Formats: sequence, structure tokens, C-alpha cells
Amino acid sequence: MFKILKYSFYDLMRSRWSYVYFIFYLLLGFVLLFLNNDLDKAIITLLNIIIVLTPLIGTVFGVMYYYNSKEFTELLLAQPINRKKIFLGQYLGIALSLTLSLVLGLGIPFMLYGLFRSSAIFDFSLLLLIGTFLNFIFVALAFNIALSNENKIKGFGYAILLWLFLAVIYDGLFLTFLVVFEEYPLDKFSLGATLFNPIDLSRILVLLKLDISALLGYTGAVFKKFFGTNFGVILSLISLVVWVALPVLRMNGKLKKKDF
Repeated sequence: MFKILKYSFYDLMRSRWSYVYFIFYLLLGFVLLFLNNDLDKAIITLLNIIIVLTPLIGTVFGVMYYYNSKEFTELLLAQPINRKKIFLGQYLGIALSLTLSLVLGLGIPFMLYGLFRSSAIFDFSLLLLIGTFLNFIFVALAFNIALSNENKIKGFGYAILLWLFLAVIYDGLFLTFLVVFEEYPLDKFSLGATLFNPIDLSRILVLLKLDISALLGYTGAVFKKFFGTNFGVILSLISLVVWVALPVLRMNGKLKKKDF
């Protein structure tokens, strides 16, 4: 598995798109710090970008890599190699290469700015941790979609639809439900619904740690009461781990039944 992981990792690191991804975050970090002397404000801006862009890139890269390397994967499957190790190695290689581009791209400008001498280093570290989780989650979801659809167009379409639902549509449905049933106590429902969307969960976790939950109104007060505690943070991180584990387990289950 480690040889496949190493091959997938270096294969993606040699790809021009990995350099484009890295340079984009590198330039973004320098521009934000140049325009904004306040690290907290820069981190909030980065949050809004990472929460949307990282899942999209992870989904697209995962689906594209699966379909583009399909012939090579079938060649590996003809060898006496466990198919779980093949796909797990590819999955980890993609997720780690995307994470490295994200961490280096944003870490370099912030380190040069003197992040280590600022208390914002903890918030920035949390932001990178969440970006890492989102990479692993959406690459795993992309692999599940690709394994379930032999047709490239369908697979790519379903992947974009999944990202669109979790990044945009889910929030709209959630807010509509809260407005329609505003007369009812929906505290527990709000907390539960947040755990079912890794993007919303990541966003709220960072916003609360930046202590700007007041911008979220009554809902922010509810989230602050729960997610603002140590138990809430631990539960949030456990939920993100579960979001990584479940697609990987489903992928392994799919591999047992799939006829290549």
C-alpha cells in the first residue's frame, strides 16, 4: 500500500494542477496579509474561501484521478495485490498531496508575516486542520461516487452535485426549515443538522473559536453554548473523523462486490 501511496503522491505532486493549487493559496495568503494587517480578519476571509474551495478541489481531483488512472489501476488489480491496498494507497496519496499544497501554500506567507509571534497561530492551526479534514472527507466521497459510476460524465456530475448540495443547497434548506418552524424549539435539531454536514460543522467550529458567534444571532448563542465548550470541540472533531471513516469503510465494502 505504501508503494502505491508513494506513487500516487509523487504522481500528483508532478502534476501542474498541484502547482496551480499551491501557487493559488500562496498568492492568496500574501494578498490577504498585504491588504489586511489584522490576522483574525485574514483568517476569517480564508475560512470563507477554504470552506467552499477545498471540498470542490478534493471532489474534482478524486473523481478525475480515479477515471484517468483506471487503466493503470486495472493493471495493478491483475497482480497479486489486495485491491483494498491499491485504492487506499491512491486515496491517501491524493488527500495528502492536496493537504500539503494547502498547508505550504498558506503556511509560508503567514510564517513570513510572523504568525508564530501572534496568538492567532492557534486559530490558523485549527483552520489548516479543518482544511485537512475536508480534503480527506471529499476525496473519499469522490472515490465512492466514481466506484459506483462507470460513466465519467455521470460520476463527475454526481460529484459536483454532492459538493453543491453540501456547500449551498443544504444551508438553504436548513435556514428555510428554521424560518418555517421558528415557533418551535429547534435547538437540538440545529445542533444535529450541523453534524450531518462537514462543511457547516467546520465553519461553525472556526467562527466560534474566533469568538464572533454574535454575528450568528440566536443560533450562534446556541452553538456557542454547545460547540464553545471543550466537549463540543471534541465532539466536532470526532464527527469529522467519522465523516472520514464512513466513506472509507463504504469504499472498502464496495470494492468487495465490484467486478473490475
